[in-house]
Amino acid sequence: MGTLIIVLTYIAYVCIVAVYTFKVVGWLRLPPHIRWDLYPVIHEENYRYGGSYYEQQEWWTKPRPKNRWRSIMYSLKDNFYMGEYYKRNPLYWLFLLPWHLGFIFIITFHILCFFAAVSMVAGLEISAASASSAGKSFYYILLATGGFAFLTGTFGSIGMIFIRLADRSLRMYSMPMNFFNYFFFLIVYGSGLFAWLALDPTLVEYRAYWLGLITLSPPVLHPMTVLHIILFDIFLIYLPFTRSTHYITRILAYFYIRWDDEPNQRGSKMEKQLNDLLGQKVSWEGSHIAKGKSWVEVATEPGFPDTKKDSK
Repeated sequence: MGTLIIVLTYIAYVCIVAVYTFKVVGWLRLPPHIRWDLYPVIHEENYRYGGSYYEQQEWWTKPRPKNRWRSIMYSLKDNFYMGEYYKRNPLYWLFLLPWHLGFIFIITFHILCFFAAVSMVAGLEISAASASSAGKSFYYILLATGGFAFLTGTFGSIGMIFIRLADRSLRMYSMPMNFFNYFFFLIVYGSGLFAWLALDPTLVEYRAYWLGLITLSPPVLHPMTVLHIILFDIFLIYLPFTRSTHYITRILAYFYIRWDDEPNQRGSKMEKQLNDLLGQKVSWEGSHIAKGKSWVEVATEPGFPDTKKDSK
């Protein structure tokens, strides 16, 4: 069984990294989006009153400084607080936030377990009684992160099921796939919560499991811990094929759509992309657009094209 979970874990992590990489590369290769030009843009110097670089005379000849740190902090706040949901539906937010935090922290917990295992291979003892302050700190960080992930994920999954069923406005837009995900994630978090509280309060088995992954030495674990690890591996494989891809797409939407105020200047990369797109042929037709012409021709020709008359 130990060999099985090691092999399955490697497959799970290779799968999630490969699929997410494939998706992100595909998204980044999509054509340029239609510009919003909605202000304020958060990286602008004068964003507090909705200002932009357009306010400057001959702005195209001047540098356009961007406060990337402010953008990053805003996106982190959005992921860890989700304030818009709180403003619109506080009760829904009460369950949605812990459900999202459970996902973030369970991934963080396993990443920290990997670094803990690397440290253990290097000779660091990770426990409450460790002679090293680093070992003690690692122990309590793992305990806090793992415990928080199991608690919030379980609470959020249960809450999302009930709020989606109880709230008619939410139930109307809920699909069977939503409830399947909530139940599946509940089993993943719930199995981890039970294994932690009832069998492994110090999470020593998780450290042994990750040490086994690093050293390729299958550990001997409690069956409940093994069950949770197998479920979590399936969770990782399944995740890129769910709506949970919005953890990445919402970041891309912020930086590459909502906050993208890059001008289309002569000779720029954007100009070439747009010219290539405008050179594509129209593959459909209507009373206002003729088929077979390029988008440049359609946009610049005067009046409307002649409509076809039905022949009898």
